[in-house]
Amino acid sequence: MVIEPESPDFALPRYSSHPFPSYRFVPGQTPHPRRTSPAHSSGRPAPNPTTFLPDRWQSSEAYRYGIDLYNHGYWWESHEVFEGLWHCAGRHTELGNFLQALIQLAAANLKQVMGNRQAAQNLLQRGLIRLQRVPDFYMGMDVARLTEEVRQRLNGTKFQAPLLYLILPVKTVPSEGSPRGESFIQ
Repeated sequence: MVIEPESPDFALPRYSSHPFPSYRFVPGQTPHPRRTSPAHSSGRPAPNPTTFLPDRWQSSEAYRYGIDLYNHGYWWESHEVFEGLWHCAGRHTELGNFLQALIQLAAANLKQVMGNRQAAQNLLQRGLIRLQRVPDFYMGMDVARLTEEVRQRLNGTKFQAPLLYLILPVKTVPSEGSPRGESFIQ
């Protein structure tokens, strides 16, 4: 049984300028984005993002686009973007661990849509374990909050996919006599 993902909430913040694909890929239900023609990514190479340091996450259009894809229900597509970044980061790094958690969350949501609840639960559990290995605030994300939302999904008190919110630094112009600083928006 396939459960159609909820329509994107266009009130959600967008973190990248990259357009969304024309449809969400759901294995067995929609054309494969690269192997089928015509498809939303036919003729285009797989994402090949460049590496970046965790404290420079804002500079990664691919990271921000992966989050946009995830939040709007393009879980296979976000998995692909995060996987490309994961390969750049290295499997045994803190960044690699974090990206693997995002990959597992995206895959869990896709499995849920495909009606495979047990696989979704297993992937959520593995993603939760990985999230617990990174700082509470990492890569612009409140990981502690995300971890709690994943726990709620696992124990059945939350039914929607946890969203990935970035907390973006905003440069502020200090008034005369005040210290220079940054504030944050979500």
